[in-house]
Amino acid sequence: MDPKSTVHLSWDEFDELRNPRSAENDFDRVVEAAISRRGFLGGALAFGSGAMVFGSGVLGSASSARAQAAAFAFEPISISTDFDVHVPQGYQWQPLVKWGQALFSEAEGAYSPETGVPVAMSDKVFGENTDGMETFEDEGHVLLAINSEYVNPETNLPAASEGVPQNADEVMLLKNMQGVTVLEIANDDNGWQVVLDSPYNRRITHETQMTMDGPAAGSDLVKTNADPEGMSPKGTMNNCGSGKTLWGTYLTCEENFNGYFGATGEFEETDGFVRYGIGGESRYAYEKYDERYDLSKEPNEPHRHGWVTEIDPTDPESTPVKHTALGRFKHENAEMVQATDGRIVVYMGDDERGEFMYRYVSNGTWSEGQPTDGLMSDGTLYAARFNEDLTGEWLPLTPETTGMTIEEVLVFSRLAASAAGATSMDRPEWIAANPLRVEAYCALTNNSKRGGEAMPVNGPNPRETNEYGQILRWRPANEDHGADTFTWDLYVMAGNPEVYDNTYGGSDNVTSGNMFNSPDGMAFSSDGMLWIQTDGDDSNEGDFAGMGNNQMLVGNPETGEIARFLTAPNGAEVTGLTWSPDRKVAFVGIQHPGGSWPDGEGKPRSSVIAVWREDGATIG
Repeated sequence: MDPKSTVHLSWDEFDELRNPRSAENDFDRVVEAAISRRGFLGGALAFGSGAMVFGSGVLGSASSARAQAAAFAFEPISISTDFDVHVPQGYQWQPLVKWGQALFSEAEGAYSPETGVPVAMSDKVFGENTDGMETFEDEGHVLLAINSEYVNPETNLPAASEGVPQNADEVMLLKNMQGVTVLEIANDDNGWQVVLDSPYNRRITHETQMTMDGPAAGSDLVKTNADPEGMSPKGTMNNCGSGKTLWGTYLTCEENFNGYFGATGEFEETDGFVRYGIGGESRYAYEKYDERYDLSKEPNEPHRHGWVTEIDPTDPESTPVKHTALGRFKHENAEMVQATDGRIVVYMGDDERGEFMYRYVSNGTWSEGQPTDGLMSDGTLYAARFNEDLTGEWLPLTPETTGMTIEEVLVFSRLAASAAGATSMDRPEWIAANPLRVEAYCALTNNSKRGGEAMPVNGPNPRETNEYGQILRWRPANEDHGADTFTWDLYVMAGNPEVYDNTYGGSDNVTSGNMFNSPDGMAFSSDGMLWIQTDGDDSNEGDFAGMGNNQMLVGNPETGEIARFLTAPNGAEVTGLTWSPDRKVAFVGIQHPGGSWPDGEGKPRSSVIAVWREDGATIG
């Protein structure tokens, strides 16, 4: 596989090229036919002997769904197809931090519109392709921890390299542009700005030294020549979604790590490699210049990635911790909540077609001010099974339920979830828990391969060739996130009602005025509104006509109403959302923009923007 031919691919396309398989489970075979739009809008979906009935307020009536403005503190905006950001009347936005922007004085002026950033300064500037992020406070200082998911080599490398690293220095340049940025921000007369040279400012890259905990730490599966103890991995990569612990640390989630590994010689293609799409040549030619990424020399190195990693933003000297108890897969985000008995619960999605939703539950309990030791290393990992009667259960992934050792369960969580009988899903991305009631939502972004014998439609994934996606909701039994059972429904099925008069037209709360595709990032504001970010087709043609650029919408969980709040530049994904401590400013990520946004010249620069109301009121 030629790296130059793969850098143009999306990660989803790369996975399909590397590993064109779809997971299959017993429950998938229950449902053999897609539903009709009429059946869906009528409130019941006939699945054999069962029926899916959507609760009140989930989908809303046609009349309420079209009265979009009534439930929101803004006038919903129309689509855009240009290379700019648009927000509602009465709101303003400005860039907060851009790829290549200096975090330290020595890197001021390092970014060039023509050449980007030199390798010597690449770990002293804000990273590329911003994604998940969270806000923190420490003794009056406001901090942001922000993921940089991946790089665009044709943009980031010197023009002569033609988008493929030509030497070790160019590999190091790409390594340093990814990972996590911790930075301090302050509000002055010009709005929120990065504090240059703040002692909190820090870059965490593919080269940063880390540690591991949990049952898989130190196991033979994660030992390498460079780390024979299996306790000191280096680097965090493809940092996608994020999370925040109840005790105030950052959770960065490693997603498409498989694309960073290749082989210069012979290697054993194990079941684990096949299921995780590992093998051949990498996307970035790392293996040619760093044997750590060479499967023929370090076959266990991929097992040291694909974890949820905890970072303390308030301590620049702290060592990040990879938590093996939370399982290894393509983590989108990590949503931490608490069970009624005080145990810690973390919801997670595995972003690949046909993969699963997971939950981790600690054995220990926690309350404010108590020690956190063991809370993310001693517990049980579960995978979700959805039944056709709108009930579901969390299946424990243990040696007894999977026939695997606990180390194998955690390193090869996908195989364990399949063995336990979990339900395959349409790319589970961000999970968000409602702060006002005990329920959670998962963005199932799309699945063009759903359908047929390999991956039949099922309850929460009811459409074949699903290019639009849907948002799943579940409510734990007894209003307890620690419960092992739940009920579920669909909050929305995205679609295009201007093109289709069936399930591909979407659910009744999707209209010509708010339609979208591929829900991805999600977060709840303090008032219980669900903010939805998209990463889909922005061609504005064919099945996607009238949808325009990717966008951020706001959904009302009670009424089902959804309204468009922001549109991104063409080519960009909207991803990552957090708020200032006073909730008056939203920080929003704009990833891989097209054109020359936001500078208007030179290279496009992924950025975090600040959005606020002109009257100074809260927006989150």
